[in-house]
Amino acid sequence: MKKAYPIPTDTAVSQASASDPQNSAWVSANAGSGKTHVLAQRVIRLLLRGTDPSKILCLTYTRAAAANMSNRVFSTLSEWTALGDIELAASIEALDGRQPDRETMRRARRLFGEALETPGGLKIQTIHAFCESVLHQFPLEANIPAHFEMLDPQMEA
Repeated sequence: MKKAYPIPTDTAVSQASASDPQNSAWVSANAGSGKTHVLAQRVIRLLLRGTDPSKILCLTYTRAAAANMSNRVFSTLSEWTALGDIELAASIEALDGRQPDRETMRRARRLFGEALETPGGLKIQTIHAFCESVLHQFPLEANIPAHFEMLDPQMEA
């Protein structure tokens, strides 16, 4: 098991600012520094503030990062469905920096189901998967065959 080290205060403040949907943020840092944590928090805060899950697109470079971010978002939303009021309020306040009102608490409890029921799902994918989906939607404009298939990395060799 990895040892957890405390996050320096200035880093925690920067991460909280970057995860705030009101701020425009570019997140660039070394591996293991908290980028996925910040982006997952940003997605959850967007959902908590009423953003339609179908309007959110998260792009990462690796499949592992996309899966990790998706797991973090769904894990938090799932946890919120079962927490008592006091625990839920504390969790939301820790995330959002403010005490939630009753409507926010109700919304938080429904987010897991809403995200699961979103047509096409909550879009957390690699940049490659996103580009492939755009090409499938606009093959003529991209001057490629309409029913193209991406090469599997093993097929390339």
